[in-house]
Amino acid sequence: MTERDAIPAGGKATYIAEEVRRRIIEKEWRQGDRIPDETELATEFGVARATVNKALQLLAEEGLLDRRRRAGTRVAINPVRKATFSIPIVREQIEAAGLSYSHRLISQSRSPLPAQHAERLGLSTGDILIHLRAVHYGDRQPFQLEDRWINPRAVPGIEDVDFHHLNANEWLVRNAPYLRADLNFSACNAGEHDAPLLDTKPEQALLILNRTTWNDVGPITTVRLAFHPGYTMAATT
Repeated sequence: MTERDAIPAGGKATYIAEEVRRRIIEKEWRQGDRIPDETELATEFGVARATVNKALQLLAEEGLLDRRRRAGTRVAINPVRKATFSIPIVREQIEAAGLSYSHRLISQSRSPLPAQHAERLGLSTGDILIHLRAVHYGDRQPFQLEDRWINPRAVPGIEDVDFHHLNANEWLVRNAPYLRADLNFSACNAGEHDAPLLDTKPEQALLILNRTTWNDVGPITTVRLAFHPGYTMAATT
C-alpha cells in the first residue's frame, strides 16, 4: 500500500498532521531538524501543497514546529504545546446545570456574506452562506443568543439539516471537526434586537463570544454568542 492509498478520503490535512506529529514524537525528526519542504511532503502524500501547508500550520499553532519564511520549517526546540480547547455543546452545558434544555430557531436563510464576516473567514464579500439566528433556553429562560454563518462548501450535507429540531452548535460539533479555531471575548450593550430575545433591557451589558473554525477545505463557521446577563464562565487547565 502506498502512502497515498493510506490517506483517508476526508481530512487529509488532519492525517498529515498526525503523521508529522508521530515522526516528531518518535524522534525520526529531532528538535531543531529542518523537515522536508512542502513540495516534497505533497509528493510523498499525494496531495496538494496547500493541504500540506494547512497540516504544518496546525502543528505550528500547537508549538511543535517553528515556521519561518525563507528559513523553512524546523521541529521546535523545547516545544511547548499551546492552549487547546473543545467547543462545548450548549445543550449539555444547560443540562449539566440541572435545567431543561430547549431552543428556538429564529431565522435561517442563504444570504450574501457581510464584509466584516468575509474578512474574518477569508472569503469574498457577497459569497452565499447559510445565516441563522437561534436562542438556547434553560427551563424556558434565555441562556444564549446565537448568530451564525456557515460555509456549505466546507460542510457537505449541511443544507439538508433541519435546524428547527437539532441546533447548529450540536450538529457542527458532532459532524464538522475543525483543524483550528479563533475566538475572542468582549462586552457589548444589548441592542434593540438582542434585548427582547434575551429577556433583558436595552443597553444591558452582555458577555459576547466570537468564534470561527476552519477545516482542510476552508472556513466552517463563524458565530457570535451573546449570553444572558449573569452568565459566568469557568476555565480549567
